[in-house]
Amino acid sequence: MHRAFAVLFMALFVLLCVLGFLANGFIVLVLSREWMRRGRLVPSDMILISLGASRFCLQWVGMGKNFYYFLHLVEYCRGPARLFFSLPWDFLNSVTFWFGSWLSVLFCMKIANVTHPAFLWLKWRFPGSVPWLLLGSLLASFVVALLFFWGNHALYRGYLIRTHSGNMTYKQWSRRLEIHYFLPLKLITLSIPCSIFLVSIALLINSLRRHTCRMQHGAHTPQDPSAQAHIRALKSLISFLVLYTLSFMSLAIDAVGFFSSEHDWYWPWQILNYLCTSIHPFILILSNLRLRGMLGQLALLARGFRVA
Repeated sequence: MHRAFAVLFMALFVLLCVLGFLANGFIVLVLSREWMRRGRLVPSDMILISLGASRFCLQWVGMGKNFYYFLHLVEYCRGPARLFFSLPWDFLNSVTFWFGSWLSVLFCMKIANVTHPAFLWLKWRFPGSVPWLLLGSLLASFVVALLFFWGNHALYRGYLIRTHSGNMTYKQWSRRLEIHYFLPLKLITLSIPCSIFLVSIALLINSLRRHTCRMQHGAHTPQDPSAQAHIRALKSLISFLVLYTLSFMSLAIDAVGFFSSEHDWYWPWQILNYLCTSIHPFILILSNLRLRGMLGQLALLARGFRVA
């Protein structure tokens, strides 16, 4: 790729991250203010503030990791920098996936029209279990981060000793470790929250689709406010599904080091990696009445300052 295009995609990556900082930071600040004012948070706000905080931190760590990797490829791959960046990066990626899954479960419990006794029992138990689920996600993600840290430490130690079984070079040995350790570990650890996410989103989308069809074939017209609200919710959920799936696929491919910083498509690939953490917060803000109202107040305040 021509150098000018590389610079362009690098600038787009920074812009995407800045937008993500602003959106996730906005969610955290508004809900933190609500927490301080009321002294407590409802389950949906607990998940939203946890998801926003994890995404905010992930983007800062990701920017530092990507630019260091791009500017100091050899030092990153063969020095302690990989250990320094890997622990928080793997932890935040895992916990972000878990929080996103719990958000989809919460939406499913609140909106989906399912009458199965097991679903009704989960619907009754889930709100009170949210704090424990968030805590469990943090602990599980810490264990996952330690497993990845062990693999990265093995890579660093292997570079120092430079002796490997079967007369393999360090590059061959590290490639083997990426394919036979990092990739299966990434797939296994991310598949659990992803499976929860896909089941809940599938139930929710199917429930909303059936409800929207009934409204359109009944007394309600497509222009009816209630029908429009359900159609908007359906579009929002489908966009969340697409972004979440892209994030999962990109992290799985990233585990085998397919796109190094020397690759022409390194920065476009990084844009794809962070698309969900930067774009989805805006969808959450626009679909939440309180967050959307606060954003409107800030827009009016900014307009007043500009006029003055």
